[in-house]
Amino acid sequence: MPAVEDRLRALGILLPAAVPPVANYVPSVISGPWLVVSGQLALGDDGKLDPAHIGKVGASLSIEAGRAAARRCAINILAQAKAALGDLDRIRRCLRLGGFVNAAPGFSQVAAAMNGASDLMVEVLGEKGRHARTTVGVAELPLDCAVEVEALFEIADKGL
Repeated sequence: MPAVEDRLRALGILLPAAVPPVANYVPSVISGPWLVVSGQLALGDDGKLDPAHIGKVGASLSIEAGRAAARRCAINILAQAKAALGDLDRIRRCLRLGGFVNAAPGFSQVAAAMNGASDLMVEVLGEKGRHARTTVGVAELPLDCAVEVEALFEIADKGL
């Protein structure tokens, strides 16, 4: 069993099916040693947005709820990576996460919410999961989701 899959299992995480795009874009792109995963929402295993992840962090949602939504986004990123690569052990490193937090006016703790995604990458990938990061608070996100996260990974050739 691959190491990343073992870690996911140990954490009690079963990756959902990768959600297809809903507009004119692709869920991921591989170019050379890079895998870029499009922004992922906090969709559940059924492909629907959990009501617990709808709303503005700092108003109707707590930082903890934002952190849980960001964690769910990271799970969906890994599902897209698995769909693109076939094997998550091809990930050499998570280079960057970009987080967008649906923030209430004046809410400045967006980084604390984004930690849900960052923490999951390190839990699952170990040192290879440590990454650079950008987090911004935004006025709105699709479906009024609390968080959206995108990723950039360095990948190994299939033969490695």
